[in-house]
Amino acid sequence: MIRKLKSGEYRLYSRKKNPKTGKRRNLGTFRNRALAQQHERAVQYFKRA
Repeated sequence: MIRKLKSGEYRLYSRKKNPKTGKRRNLGTFRNRALAQQHERAVQYFKRA
């Protein structure tokens, strides 16, 4: 899940909420949406590897 921050950057969050905190895990902050999407694909690849 990618969200735009007030600063104009994009942050990648985990799809599932952390049961301990009830929030989504931060998976990185990026300058633009394309970089965030690229990293999301990499994360999905390594989850299945």
